[in-house]
Amino acid sequence: MTGNAPRRGQQRLQHNEVTREHAVLKSRREFLTGGAFGLLAVTAARRGQAQAAGEPPPGEPPAFGTGPAVGPEVSPATLAEAGKLVQFELSGPEREMAAASWGRNMAALFERRAGPRKVKLPPALGPATRWDPVLPGLQSAPQGERFIRSRDDGGPLPRSDEDIAFASVVELSRWVEHRQLTSERLTNIYLERLERFNPRLRCVITLTRDLALEQAAVADREIRAGHYRGPLHGIPWGVKDLLDTTGIRTTYGAEPFRNRIPDRDATVVKRLAAAGAVLVAKLSLGALALNDIWFGGQTMNPWLPEEGSSGSSAGPGAATAAGLVGFSIGSETGGSIIAPSMRCGITGLRPTYGRVPRTGAMTLCWSLDKLGPMTRRVEDAIVVLAAIAGPDGTDLACRASKIDFDAEARVSGLRVGYFPGWMNQRPATEVDRAALETVKKLGMLPVEVSLPDWPYDCLDLILFAEAAASFEDLTLEGELGELKVQVPDAWPNIFRQAHFLPAVDLVQADRFRRLVAQEMARIFSQVDLLLVPSLRDEMLTIANFTGYPSLTLRAGFVEVGQARSDWAPDPNHPLPRFSPPRRVPHGITLIGQLFDEGRLAMAGIALERAFAVADERPRGF
Repeated sequence: MTGNAPRRGQQRLQHNEVTREHAVLKSRREFLTGGAFGLLAVTAARRGQAQAAGEPPPGEPPAFGTGPAVGPEVSPATLAEAGKLVQFELSGPEREMAAASWGRNMAALFERRAGPRKVKLPPALGPATRWDPVLPGLQSAPQGERFIRSRDDGGPLPRSDEDIAFASVVELSRWVEHRQLTSERLTNIYLERLERFNPRLRCVITLTRDLALEQAAVADREIRAGHYRGPLHGIPWGVKDLLDTTGIRTTYGAEPFRNRIPDRDATVVKRLAAAGAVLVAKLSLGALALNDIWFGGQTMNPWLPEEGSSGSSAGPGAATAAGLVGFSIGSETGGSIIAPSMRCGITGLRPTYGRVPRTGAMTLCWSLDKLGPMTRRVEDAIVVLAAIAGPDGTDLACRASKIDFDAEARVSGLRVGYFPGWMNQRPATEVDRAALETVKKLGMLPVEVSLPDWPYDCLDLILFAEAAASFEDLTLEGELGELKVQVPDAWPNIFRQAHFLPAVDLVQADRFRRLVAQEMARIFSQVDLLLVPSLRDEMLTIANFTGYPSLTLRAGFVEVGQARSDWAPDPNHPLPRFSPPRRVPHGITLIGQLFDEGRLAMAGIALERAFAVADERPRGF
């Protein structure tokens, strides 16, 4: 284990003498004694008021800083050193006063760390405050609802299992609906491929063979009986292993949870089962939803097996790209759907915050986490979204919303915002610039937009604070040391550091978040959607913190001379280099208006058809 993660037991021993008699702030009447109080008592008695000695006069309110001191001794030097962490300097007299009163004013507020920890906060309990991406005065779009799928009948069933495996959900669903393909055969195709290719990709944590075959048999019986549930009926899928599954382990990709077996299904798992979908695998994720390394190793990119698949939806990205599942469900807090979709050359739809309920999903950050589909085609993603969206009565951030989608709708006239400077700077490529030209060819209208030059990464204070709170027990019990990755930019170090983040700055970051949301609302008063380089740091941060939906889709190919990584560079472990460079897929990202995933998908479908690069497969799969 790296670092010095405090253990509850050690803290209790350290503060035992103090916490035995007092753990929380008490009112002044428990300790105010002395001559001055006696005089007050005499005066009160002379006035005919009944007041016992040692008690404050009736009607006197409690005051801050009047309880007995708790916790370890704090000196002015302690505060001087702490000030270096938060860049807040006190004068000598200010340090003297703060140190002398710390035990009475502030120390008792750390009851959850110092003990006796009288209140247990269950993992599913979120903060009392909630983020609502729809600011006051804004109206959530769309106002009407329609869902019109493409008229593609899927064509003839391919002869080879490999061609079937790489088909889109739209094609698979037509073949299953018309009984050209049974769910059982399709499920066995994917189970066989999962077993064959997983040793190369390390994208599966748990293969759910028995459940899958049972669900496939039920689907076939229902379809033969004329009870067709819809486009996901009989379609095998995989889920990022942070959604609970009854009786099947859900590990979060992290060593402390590798044997965790939930007793109920997550809402999304229930909804896909109700749609008739067949769960074939629990797919890998970077430990506690960061990057692509989990307790079983690193999940690799099917297009470039020398590099990781990116994360944290690493398994869904790799498995979907390699044709091991019909579709998958990932999650995003700060880029975890976009990044693996980019690297693995698939489609990733990150819904509006509040579109899909997260009940039964691991919590990393209550005000940021989102669940969404990862597929091989754009229409597949909106089909899956329609099956999992809507309130469940438990996730309080989830709201009722509509989907307005027509796969054949014209997109000419849509206003597409773009940032001119970004298009000529890394990480933008010729593929991104060509995509902007394709927008024009399709009759959409490019509109230059801009954002203030603000320190958007400061919003990560919210992410780090919420994530550290979510996994506080791992930190206090010293279990973070069990995680495979112990580098400065991994969760163990960040969670420990986050305990030193000032609460005042958390509030200020939250206020800044609303200001940024107002800027996004201003931009979207001018455009219908945005076209951005997928991994542009500012927009990854801005769109996630403000809750806007995104659609990432393959737009072309680029050449890379070195493997890519989600981790900070490590000179002691250089990444593989390639000569000649390797050809890999590259995607663009569209940002849509709040709850307007339908229009986002319609634009994405038009672009996907124009790019005409979605059919190419990674070699060897």
